Amino acid sequence: SIPLLICDDSAMARKQVVRSLPEGWEVDVTMASNGAEGIEAIRSGKGEMVFLDLTMPELDGYGVLEKVKNEGLKSIIIVISADIQPEARERVMKLGALDFIKKPVDGKKLQDVLKKYGLI
Repeated sequence: SIPLLICDDSAMARKQVVRSLPEGWEVDVTMASNGAEGIEAIRSGKGEMVFLDLTMPELDGYGVLEKVKNEGLKSIIIVISADIQPEARERVMKLGALDFIKKPVDGKKLQDVLKKYGLI
């Protein structure tokens, strides 16, 4: 199974992402409530795949993306955020995010993105 990290400061948002995961997808889910916890989980191998919020305390999603990039960590990161301004999308893509999904996450959209990149 794939080590999947869901990094969002909202417990409700994290639960919603879990409910949106494709049925039968072999993942081992770890949760992080801020970017600092998230980067630790990625460093310890719990985030080969990451669903990342942008607006969080301690270390935001941009900071997580920068650390992953600068430290050469191997993670496939999909940003899930309510901040859908073109500048935000452009910035996360430049920082190495695979894609960007609007919050609240829609199961069909999530599945489409995962299929698009051959992740399911």
